Amino acid sequence: MESEVYLRHIENEGHHWWFKATREIIHSIIKKNINFKSQKINILDFGAGSGRNIRMLSKYGNVYVYEKDEKTSNFLKEKFKKSENIEIIQKPNNNNKEFFDLILAADVIEHVEDDEAILQYLSELLNKNGQILITVPAFNFLFSSKDKVLHHYRRYTKKNIKNKISKNFNFTKLTYYNFFLFIPIAISIVFLKIFRASFIDFVEKKPNTILNSVLFQIFHSEKFILNFLNFPFGISLIALARKKYIN
Repeated sequence: MESEVYLRHIENEGHHWWFKATREIIHSIIKKNINFKSQKINILDFGAGSGRNIRMLSKYGNVYVYEKDEKTSNFLKEKFKKSENIEIIQKPNNNNKEFFDLILAADVIEHVEDDEAILQYLSELLNKNGQILITVPAFNFLFSSKDKVLHHYRRYTKKNIKNKISKNFNFTKLTYYNFFLFIPIAISIVFLKIFRASFIDFVEKKPNTILNSVLFQIFHSEKFILNFLNFPFGISLIALARKKYIN
């Protein structure tokens, strides 16, 4: 991503409706579907960006954080330097195979040209029964100037993300999300694409307090529903899957 995008995420991830609601949905999926028992687990936040999920993950164990962008990685080191169970690391080495119990790759693999290779790599870092939680943007017809600025290679459908992930993992949960806001957001993106307008600054900056609160309440309400059913479409996809183990 561009450096200004990282700065914008750092500034807005604590209060912006999208960041807050996405974090709560991810938390809900983890809490509902992963049995932590009484022991703390080893978690990798791969491609952590501004670090919006790190504190949430640290409730469940030791969090190892990898972020490719050097400036953002240094920012995270400073931010979490007093946290005993959070460590900012260099890219995990294959010599450390089968170490993590959970890997979070939140809005990461769309940034990688060979997404199947990165999924294979991440599977090799998991313990025998380890799980991976992935979020990605949905539907290529929504691919816009925003995706280009964010250096996305693609968006996904449920079918193609399933095909890619199933090579190394068995699914626990796979669903679209950001369902309730899909129609107004999709119409807005298509309209802005027609007029070739750049809108990333507008959508990634926190709106006024009232609008921000309304959008948050609508989006974050999905976390209660996703524990019981899957949405047929949405702006994004979320997948939780367990590593395939071969004796």
